[in-house]
Amino acid sequence: MASDRVYNFSAGPSMLPIEVLEQAKAEITNFGGSGTSVMEMSHRSKAFISIFEETKANMRRMLNVPETHEILFLQGGGTLQFAMAPMNLIPRTGKADYCLTGNFANLAFKEAKKYGDISVAASSEDRKFAYIPPQSELKIREDASYLYYCSNNTIEGTEWKYVPDSPAPLVCDMSSNILTQPIDFPKYDVVFAGAQKNMAPAGLTVVFVNKACAGRAFPFTPVMLDYAAMIKGDSMHNTPPCWPIYILGLVLKWMDTLGGLEGMQKIKASKAKVLYDAIDSSSLFKGCADKEARSDMNVTFSTGSEELDKKFVKEAEAEGFVNVGGHRSVGGMRASIYNAMPIEGVRALADFMREFERARV
Repeated sequence: MASDRVYNFSAGPSMLPIEVLEQAKAEITNFGGSGTSVMEMSHRSKAFISIFEETKANMRRMLNVPETHEILFLQGGGTLQFAMAPMNLIPRTGKADYCLTGNFANLAFKEAKKYGDISVAASSEDRKFAYIPPQSELKIREDASYLYYCSNNTIEGTEWKYVPDSPAPLVCDMSSNILTQPIDFPKYDVVFAGAQKNMAPAGLTVVFVNKACAGRAFPFTPVMLDYAAMIKGDSMHNTPPCWPIYILGLVLKWMDTLGGLEGMQKIKASKAKVLYDAIDSSSLFKGCADKEARSDMNVTFSTGSEELDKKFVKEAEAEGFVNVGGHRSVGGMRASIYNAMPIEGVRALADFMREFERARV
């Protein structure tokens, strides 16, 4: 990594691959001999349509997305999908079930309650979202339009290690672990992910929609929140987020150089092991999530002392490890190790944790 760069452990917007940034830098004023930047060109131009179509095709190939599902490049982040998904899917039966395993799942649940009969299928709030409920505890109604869950909880540092077995189709927020593992798309009506963690800069939301469930939206649904309209316009009912789509295309090509999805799976497991081994071998640091539910993307830990946690965060930043403070709602520390975080950065942070502990023994 360039000597003037820090290791950015932010939960999002997160770091991007240096190779991607360098290519974007080289093309920023003149993309492909067009004489314009991607930030300047018309979204209807041949140059951008080429970028758009190639990126969409590479995403379909990378994740093995079947033709039954459309890939949409939208805006509004995962938060807008908290409304868009129920507005399109709940009309089927008027009901939906939600798994509450963290802050963002709670927000999605509260939003969905505006549009129908919403039931809690499972919750881990009783232990501050430190675990993922097992399949045996999921209470899913046979007539639910869908079952919602958030596959990785960035604040709490937990991750679903299984796909829920559900009589209803699944809707999943995969914002923080998209492009790190396969997705069994036939089980899902909707998968959505904000780009600012594993894919691209903030401003793009990638949504995978089962085309069979489009066209069922409430009559009052705004056109920009109607999956059928977005599918019909191929994500271009209005101007799409052109620059993030371009960066996503570069990220997908970068992933190919590392072995694609399979390669990223292996790398993420190796990175997570480095940090969890450092935590488990420590007498100072303790993990915040149950071991069987630990996230491979967001490693949460604490010393148990608010004062010492703040000292760790301050000293870490001085050493070039930035944004390791936990979310303001929970405190402690959080190291987000998305795809672009090199394993060298993870090893360096683990070494710093050991040095910090030795200085206090």
